[in-house]
Amino acid sequence: MMIVESNETWLGQVPAGWSRNRIRNVATLSPGYSGTPPTVDEFCTIVPMELLSDDGVIDVSNQVPAEEVQSGLTLFEQGDVLFAKITPCMENGKGAFVGKLPTRYAFGSTEFHVLRPSQEVDGQFLYYATFNPVFRTYAAENMTGAAGQKRVSSRFLKDTRLFLPALPEQQRIAAYLDASCAAIDAAVAAKRRQLEILDALRKSIIQKAVTKGLNLGAVMRDSGSDGLGEIPSHWRTDRMKDVVALRNEKTDVASEEADYLELEDIESGTGRILNRRNTLEVESAVTLFKTGDILFGKLRPYLEKYVHAGFDGKCTGEILAFKPIRLKSRFLFYCIASPWFIGRCNALAYGAKMPRVNWQTQLAAFNLPLPPAEEQEAICGFLDTKLGELGRIVGSIENQIATLTAYRKSLIHECVTGQRRVTDEDVRRAGHRERSQPTERRA
Repeated sequence: MMIVESNETWLGQVPAGWSRNRIRNVATLSPGYSGTPPTVDEFCTIVPMELLSDDGVIDVSNQVPAEEVQSGLTLFEQGDVLFAKITPCMENGKGAFVGKLPTRYAFGSTEFHVLRPSQEVDGQFLYYATFNPVFRTYAAENMTGAAGQKRVSSRFLKDTRLFLPALPEQQRIAAYLDASCAAIDAAVAAKRRQLEILDALRKSIIQKAVTKGLNLGAVMRDSGSDGLGEIPSHWRTDRMKDVVALRNEKTDVASEEADYLELEDIESGTGRILNRRNTLEVESAVTLFKTGDILFGKLRPYLEKYVHAGFDGKCTGEILAFKPIRLKSRFLFYCIASPWFIGRCNALAYGAKMPRVNWQTQLAAFNLPLPPAEEQEAICGFLDTKLGELGRIVGSIENQIATLTAYRKSLIHECVTGQRRVTDEDVRRAGHRERSQPTERRA
């Protein structure tokens, strides 16, 4: 196989026999109806951005009569290729080959570019070429617009160089990638199910330890608290306000120290901090917290964002900072991480747009289970050990998912740029099944 320079800074070398094109020469951008427009009562498929995945899956289950289709949405049809043009959807890989539609026409997000392949290019191959993570990185470097609203322009997409093998080879490559990516996606899905099982186990272990203790033979009594159930008879329950203080100290003073937390800086359900930032650009007052405090996201989408603070810092007002007074700090952390506490908060959250829980009227009156201090220590030691073991298993599975995801991206790049040549035997070994094609090819 002879290799030549593509003379494209982002691409490198390509097979000598592949033709040099631009996307506009082999596909129509923003095409119109291929047939007669839909009648007012004809059903059309609606695909907002959230129904388009990062790995080529498109949810086409939502249909409405044409007269109910919101004006301005982007038309597409079976056989077209979707490409999300706005950040961060573009960088994340959102796009799809529309292999099947339950209706003649579909309408999607205004942030979709639609490419209609000509007879010179296989639609699925064109999708993989536009998904190619190396191309997406190049596209990100050429986005236009303000930060947070940057987009890939129509002109950039149309003028992008596209190197194409003969149509039978395009179809062979697409078939191989269909089968290979399906196998990788199935493996990733299985590992994600393992993570879900481990997460359920983690919650169960926490729930049992902080509400029942470690002594399986302990005599139990009714706690008298909603959702808490029975607790060991020698445990107390105390109102949260009697054993915990809410930090209320605010500051407008910004610093360059990386000691500030927003809700997105906390990983949901793990107690891990993902990022620490400085407060130089924070306009509103922030809450001060101290080492050993428990931070808790009070909004319903973020109720599983909790942290046992390991440093003095500041946080957004949407995070409550609890100072333990009459119980162990780590035990309070595990109480807040338990399903009964999160479930109670979910039930009491109020508000239309962003439901939240309030300290003064709700959380302060929560009854917390309180074993003796030495038993709190034992429970925390047990949970630290057991959850540490689970965490290592979870970390290993997450690394496996990351490896599979990186391999999938690398495989697509190598195949659509000719670095890996695909034979008919490769397709057979990959276990390819016939894929859906549009009813007819459009010129």
